[in-house]
Amino acid sequence: MRDFIFIDEMRVEAHVGVYAREKAAPQILDISLTFGVPDEAAREDDLAKTIDYAAVIECIRRELAERHFNLLEALGEHVVHLMLDEFRAPWVKISIAKVGVARGVKRVGVQIERSRS
Repeated sequence: MRDFIFIDEMRVEAHVGVYAREKAAPQILDISLTFGVPDEAAREDDLAKTIDYAAVIECIRRELAERHFNLLEALGEHVVHLMLDEFRAPWVKISIAKVGVARGVKRVGVQIERSRS
């Protein structure tokens, strides 16, 4: 069995980029995150047996408000390590996209997948 939680298209403001215009103001990012949870969460119907998605959302918003990243890849690795280390997720898949940064392009982004093993 492979149980997981997903957070789809969470909008966050983040300081990310290498260009002067990107360093001057935060940008809107879409973050979609999927992460594994213990099987017993579903069996036992107990929040303490799973990962609280509200805590994950709050943590990501706080972390991204406090830091600047040059690359989306580095921002993604930071979030992945939060999930693996702080929230003890067994695996994580993240998709991060900048919205409307290039003419005629809806989104530009990265996807990262990591596991604890």
